[in-house]
Amino acid sequence: MRAILALDQGTTSSRAILFDRAGQILGVAQQEFQQFYPQSGWVEHDPIEIWNCQRAVAREVVEKSGIQAHEIAAIGITNQRETTVLWDRRSGEPLYRAIVWQDRRTADFCTELREAGYADEIAARTGLVVDSYFSATKLRWLLDQIPGAQQRAAQGELAFGTIDSWLLWNLTGGQLHATDPSNASRTMLMNLDSGTWDDRLLEIFRIPRSVLPEIRNTSEPLGVTASDFLGSAIPVGSAVGDQQAALFGQNCTKHGMAKNTYGTGCFMLMNIGATPQRSKQRLLTSVAWRTAAGMQYALEGSVFIAGAAVQWLRDGLSLIKSSGDIEPLARQVPDSDGVFLVPAFAGLGAPHWDAYARGTIIGLTRGTTAAHLARAALEGIAYQVADVLSTMELDTGIQISQLRVDGGASANDLLMQFQSDILQAPVVRPRVIETTALGAAYLAGLAVGFWKDVAELEALWQAEHVFEPQISAARASRLRARWCEALDRSRAWEKPT
Repeated sequence: MRAILALDQGTTSSRAILFDRAGQILGVAQQEFQQFYPQSGWVEHDPIEIWNCQRAVAREVVEKSGIQAHEIAAIGITNQRETTVLWDRRSGEPLYRAIVWQDRRTADFCTELREAGYADEIAARTGLVVDSYFSATKLRWLLDQIPGAQQRAAQGELAFGTIDSWLLWNLTGGQLHATDPSNASRTMLMNLDSGTWDDRLLEIFRIPRSVLPEIRNTSEPLGVTASDFLGSAIPVGSAVGDQQAALFGQNCTKHGMAKNTYGTGCFMLMNIGATPQRSKQRLLTSVAWRTAAGMQYALEGSVFIAGAAVQWLRDGLSLIKSSGDIEPLARQVPDSDGVFLVPAFAGLGAPHWDAYARGTIIGLTRGTTAAHLARAALEGIAYQVADVLSTMELDTGIQISQLRVDGGASANDLLMQFQSDILQAPVVRPRVIETTALGAAYLAGLAVGFWKDVAELEALWQAEHVFEPQISAARASRLRARWCEALDRSRAWEKPT
């Protein structure tokens, strides 16, 4: 066996990456897919397109790399979380487009839940805040809006899943309807302590148990692929939410270690060990992973819009032709000249949780250029990450000595340097920044004995660059205070209907 295949199904693209025993990349294939915005605040994907492009990139990377299907020891799945799919068990056809984690259509329902007094109970059971980010309200919307769906779900005719479940179903030819605790803990339907579906939550959301997938371990032999996937039956060894996968891929396996992933959004996770500590600062507690050794938990702060702000400059404003053009454009100016871009296009995530905030650009003058906007967009990402880190340190009492970073935008040196400046802490970029896929590969490889144990994996991790602060703490404090003023102007722009 020569490799592990990671299927990395993200918010804007599907990727397939092959890793060797040294954790090095043997091949990558990637394909973007269509985003649908049918109404303001609504975001949807086509589940069939997701499956087709994920299958296509898997076949492409195997063909390009020269690795034979029978030489792949296992497949690891990592996925955009919370995105909700409902499909027919018999035909395998989705009943509706996938409702994406960014979607805000259920914000009013979440307000109703809070006003009805459910917020504390839901937080105690799930470790989550009541927000349309999570799957439960999306599933409730689907069951309400699709004629006959509630009854069909109760009769066992329908299957719900986050994207990991959808991929597992299709990979195994409809033989496996399963998820893992890292994904299930993001649905707002799983009990955080037991790692099982919670009867009281199902009652609150009126969700039939028969529609839910089985919760399996994150790392274990889950099943085998149908032979028509790659021409050979391959074990599926892991299913793990993308941010927890990155935490594992960064080898943050010890209490207090933290990472931040820069993707469509930004997601900072800290390993908090085997006890699910509830946040007092409106952060989230989720399952990091569950293996045969037991459950590990993570404290998380989620920023909804990060790399998506760069995509907006590219697609919405046509300021750049490709996302990679953002850094050279931003480097044309020494700073943002007082311009702040708050990318609250889908509301604000942690620690603010304002579904009614909207994107704001403030500080414009006649001298403002595209370069200033580009720089403000990058800095807006870093400020949001700093807000989450400060909140996490307050919550845990742990001063983070370094922040490990990964994801596509971590390749941007300007952003990483500003991140270090504003945090006043080292930012460490690993040699392999595709740590989401790497984490899924590691977990799958451990499940089938491709790697012996976590200690072997820790020896593979290497830093590529360490960014140290280059501005004073006083200047960083002034900049963050100004950011907070800009942030306040974005709040509660939309009103509940």
